[in-house]
Amino acid sequence: MKKPAIFTLSAMLMLTAAPVIAADLRIGLAEDPDVLDPDQSRTFVGRIVYASLCDKLVDITPELEIIPMLATEWSWSDDNLTLTMKLRDDVTFHDGTPFDAEAVAYNINRSQTLEESRRKSEVSSITGTNVVDPTTIEITVAKPDATLIAQLADRAGMMVSPTAAEAAGVDFGNAPVCAGPYSFTERVQQDRIVLTKFADYYNADAYTFDTVTFLPIVDTTVRLANLRAGDVDMIERLAATDVASVAGDDALTMEQATSLGYQGLTVNVANGDRSQNPFGQDKLVRQALSLSIDREVINQVVFEGAFAAGNQPWPPTSPWYNADLPIPARDVEAAKAKLAEAGVENPTVEIQVSTDRIDQQVTQVIQAMAAEAGITVNVVAKEFATQLSQQTAGDYEISQVGWSGRVDPDGNIHQFVTCEGGINDAKYCNPQVDELLNEARATNDTAARKALYDQATAILNDEMPLIYVFHQNWIWAMDAGVTGFVPYPDGMIRLAGVTKAE
Repeated sequence: MKKPAIFTLSAMLMLTAAPVIAADLRIGLAEDPDVLDPDQSRTFVGRIVYASLCDKLVDITPELEIIPMLATEWSWSDDNLTLTMKLRDDVTFHDGTPFDAEAVAYNINRSQTLEESRRKSEVSSITGTNVVDPTTIEITVAKPDATLIAQLADRAGMMVSPTAAEAAGVDFGNAPVCAGPYSFTERVQQDRIVLTKFADYYNADAYTFDTVTFLPIVDTTVRLANLRAGDVDMIERLAATDVASVAGDDALTMEQATSLGYQGLTVNVANGDRSQNPFGQDKLVRQALSLSIDREVINQVVFEGAFAAGNQPWPPTSPWYNADLPIPARDVEAAKAKLAEAGVENPTVEIQVSTDRIDQQVTQVIQAMAAEAGITVNVVAKEFATQLSQQTAGDYEISQVGWSGRVDPDGNIHQFVTCEGGINDAKYCNPQVDELLNEARATNDTAARKALYDQATAILNDEMPLIYVFHQNWIWAMDAGVTGFVPYPDGMIRLAGVTKAE
């Protein structure tokens, strides 16, 4: 007779035990972030770190709806000049400083007045704040600002500890103190950024990892190799050329989302001495360079058709796209005619690019195409933080760089091309463009805003301080044990609900 099976208590526990969840998550970034101060920073990868470090007043859904975060609700006055926000009452900064209306007022003032702040143009409409009580703040604007709530869903809405910011001043980014689910532990430039779970976070149960480590790995091939080797658990910006390989690998999974931003060439038109060349001083020469570029070929050759050609701050699929300005076909003869009209023969220009292999490949294709129009392009690769630093300082001629995109169209254009724009590295200045974009900020009428953006893009397509080239998809790859990750069009990595099985 067959004996009945006997299960020990330990065996029963083994059968019913929940899977072991990893305590640490390692994320491979395509670049090393710049300074970790929401008011001073400008890098896309910095925003990925902030998604775990610095909560904002409001956030977005994957469908781009604006939702509560540190602010629980908000409303505009009848004249649209006063924004009233109600705040959470259970939030503290990582140093124990309470988050309240006074802290919000401090942060807005810091964004406006810190000399090094890059948020000034994003909050320029704000004329004052009124602390009604600890959980209520009124924000007044000089005129209606349709973009403000969307700005507060990004770095302008990230709250830093007033105590820490006052003590550190301009050096705050060396040891940032915010109110997110993870607190800053250490940073080794070009090596790692380590965050530790903040036990007093108001929604701590949604975050499973004890530590999150961000590792800058510039080369896309090396980044994927690190993922396959188990040295990282997730990577952002998987190369389009590696999509098929990852899709066929059972050990990995992949997620994608269409970007809100763009990639292109920023031309130094008035930022110091290095703007004094034919490309910086003559729009006809810039138009010639643009006409020499086949945007569709770049998409096919470099990205295997995974991205989209572009010629405006937003993709052709966007409701803000100006259909009267379709993506131009490559026309080498027209490019040569533009150079002849400008009286410039065989011009030479330096294009700086990051050390990322794909970025360099894009620029090398542009280099080859431009040569056929009589334009010599010298490609200079630089570490990404150096590239951005030199852009700001005006130490460049053309820079191959992009923008991750924003929910409101204003975030893709205003700060780059208005005379006092916080990220206007070209130092382009046209009062008519300023007037159009400022007016677009001041109305909630979508049709009226669209008409204003159409006029502005028509001017920019003629003067070309930025030559838009393509729009990318965000592609993430991760260990198959990572679950719960939700892709967002802003390219951020939000870790609420994300787990990794050991």
